[in-house]
Amino acid sequence: MKAAVVWEAGKSPVYSDFEEPIPHEGEVRVHVTASALTNFTKIRATGKHFSFSARPPFVVGIDGVGKLEDGRRVYFLFPRAPFGGIAERTVVSSLHCIDVPDSVDDITLAAIADPGMAAWAALETRAKMIAGETVLINGATGSAGRMAVQIAKFLGAKKVVATGRNREVLNSLLAIGADEVISQDHDGKSSDDELREQFAQRIDVVLDYLWGASAVQILAAATAAKGTTPIRFVQIGTTSAPEITLPGAVLRSSAIQMMGSGIGSVALEEIILILSKLMHASSEVGLHVATRELEISRIGEAWSAESATPRIVLSMNAP
Repeated sequence: MKAAVVWEAGKSPVYSDFEEPIPHEGEVRVHVTASALTNFTKIRATGKHFSFSARPPFVVGIDGVGKLEDGRRVYFLFPRAPFGGIAERTVVSSLHCIDVPDSVDDITLAAIADPGMAAWAALETRAKMIAGETVLINGATGSAGRMAVQIAKFLGAKKVVATGRNREVLNSLLAIGADEVISQDHDGKSSDDELREQFAQRIDVVLDYLWGASAVQILAAATAAKGTTPIRFVQIGTTSAPEITLPGAVLRSSAIQMMGSGIGSVALEEIILILSKLMHASSEVGLHVATRELEISRIGEAWSAESATPRIVLSMNAP
């Protein structure tokens, strides 16, 4: 079969032949139709993530959409190494397969899985958001942030505040669920007055996709609000910077609760449940993320793409 294969450690995957996957007991073979290329997939392929330790050769891709041999259409997660999602066929535990709605196409389902799960887990599992609360999404103009806006509203957020640098994209969020937008400059800084005004009105949950200077500024604004209601700050991504310098007084003088969300902080069983909810919600509310579809043979081009927006989805059926 054809697949995106890493043949040497540290090298990018190439389009080539790979051994046919044979299911073990408790597994199913999936005829893959679409698999999204995510940053998580890239990190795992380099061997720099604790969740993956396979040695080359192996097929890249952590998930996708396809059909089982009995014709069922499913979303699947975490194929058994050395097999992966970006291939014509793969094998996966039957427990990691989720039936998907007929009304949503394969490319859309593959594209929304990663950012949708991340936002849903952060809001429901980590922050334990309650319907009627207010959510601030830091870094809402990327694919993941845009998805978070939609999911926050779907889960019952009364108000969603979005931050981002691209003013045009930021304003477009008002049409998909954002109630207020706050612009950031090139360095990631927003107006202190705008942030403090929002916290004065009350922010219950912060989803942070950026870290860096913008996160420090938001934490400072939360502290300045002097409220006693706990603000749950959930760290999801580090697009702006991997580290911050945070004065201890920020935590001592406020009711901020800081936590992370991702593989390692959310149990796999919970992730599977969230993905099932997400897949069915996609049909109900039309969850959408901008995508770029490429045929699997163009894995080299996809792997070297500098921007994660639009989200690249590798297709086994594209012309």
